[in-house]
Amino acid sequence: MRDFMYITKALADETRVRILMALRDGELCVCQITELFGMAPSTVSKHLSVLFQAGLVESRKTDRWVYYRLPDKQAPATIRGALAWVNKAIEAEPQILADTKQIKQILKTDLAEICKRQCKK
Repeated sequence: MRDFMYITKALADETRVRILMALRDGELCVCQITELFGMAPSTVSKHLSVLFQAGLVESRKTDRWVYYRLPDKQAPATIRGALAWVNKAIEAEPQILADTKQIKQILKTDLAEICKRQCKK
């Protein structure tokens, strides 16, 4: 029951659902996610923490960057089912399509440059 509650809490926020959708095509650094949403890094980190606690994202740290990705095929069926449901339910939503387009632009920008810009804010 606890796992179900973590998942439903995580999915009850638009920003967290948009983060999940942003990760469909591969992992993103926290800086890239922050760039996409234009939020404070601490706010993005809080959202990522809720998603991580629910098991909906995984992370890895390299140098000074932390990357997040969706779980692989080894994830529990509950997690895979929740992610599949979210994807199917909103993949064609205008906001998700706009986010996908913006992510492509963000991925063309040097990661160090994105991080540097965010440190100045």
